This record gives sequence, structure tokens and C-alpha cells, in this order.
Amino acid sequence: MAIAQIRSRGRLPHWETQGGIYFVTFRLADSVPRSVIATLRTRFAEHVDAARKTSREIEKYLERGSGACHLRIPRIAELVACTLRQFDGTRCRLFAWCIMPNHVHVVVQPLADFRLEDILHSWKSYSGQIANRILDRKGQAFWQREYFDHLIQGGEQFQRAVRYTAENPLKSRLKDWPWVYVARDLI
Repeated sequence: MAIAQIRSRGRLPHWETQGGIYFVTFRLADSVPRSVIATLRTRFAEHVDAARKTSREIEKYLERGSGACHLRIPRIAELVACTLRQFDGTRCRLFAWCIMPNHVHVVVQPLADFRLEDILHSWKSYSGQIANRILDRKGQAFWQREYFDHLIQGGEQFQRAVRYTAENPLKSRLKDWPWVYVARDLI
């Protein structure tokens, strides 16, 4: 694996490396109330491990199904699934993904000269525009601008990320949830 570089995106620095594999979570714009985000930022601003604590708190909201949960609508969930699959094998390799009612988890490896942030922008831009048309909405953000990504360091972290992604619906008590994918060579 190549040497990791730090890239700046929004509030937090992120590690990026050629050939890196990432665990990514992106969420709907209304999945966590702004007041909660502001409180979490204030509460954890003084701590060194603030990003980790904030991420855990946000994950609790996501698991509860906060917000309008537009990804419960089969037509929108299928749109997002098709959008993720669009670049598989050309811009990235998808190892696993899960579309939850208010967020998405993906284990992904950008290919060749493609950057993670560009792939995420394409996924979110396209699916957000179409989803807003389906919902007959104009001028409203569908996705939260920021996303969480973690550069996976080794096989154990990789297996844990794939397992977490695949089992996430069970954690939220979503029985027979159809919006989960794990690459065949990982099953």
C-alpha cells in the first residue's frame, strides 16, 4: 500500500492513499437534527478523540431511524443501489454496501486515478437530484454535505467493516432488509 496522505475536507482531516480501502458512511440531510450536531460539537470540542465520540453519538441517531427516512421508499433505495453499482469495476471496487432508512454504509476501494471524494460526490449528486424529483421537492438538500470515511488498515479491520455493513439492518431490527450487498468473493 502506498504512503497515506492527509486531505482536508470540511472540519476534519482524512487519510487517503493510492489503492486504499475505505469504510464510508453518508446520511440524509435530516437524519440528525442540527441542534444535536451543535451540542455534540460543543461537548466534544475539547477532547482529542472528539471525532470518534461524535461519530458514535451520530451512529446512535442513525440506528434509531431519525428523520424522514426517505431511503425506506423502495424506489429511492433502488435508485441509490443502482447509483452505487454504476461505478463498480470502473471507478471503484465495491466490497459491501447497505442502504439503511436514513444513511448508507459502503466498503469501497477507488481504482486508478479516481479519488474517494469525487466518487462520493457523483453518487450523492446524482441520487440526490433524482430522489428529490421522486419526492417532488425543490431546493432541499437530500444528503448531508459531510460524510464519514475511515481508511482501513489491514485484514481484520476490513473483515470488521464488511461484517458491520452487512449486519447493520439487524442492529436496527430491519428484518429481511433487501438493500444489502456483499461481494460474492467475500461470502
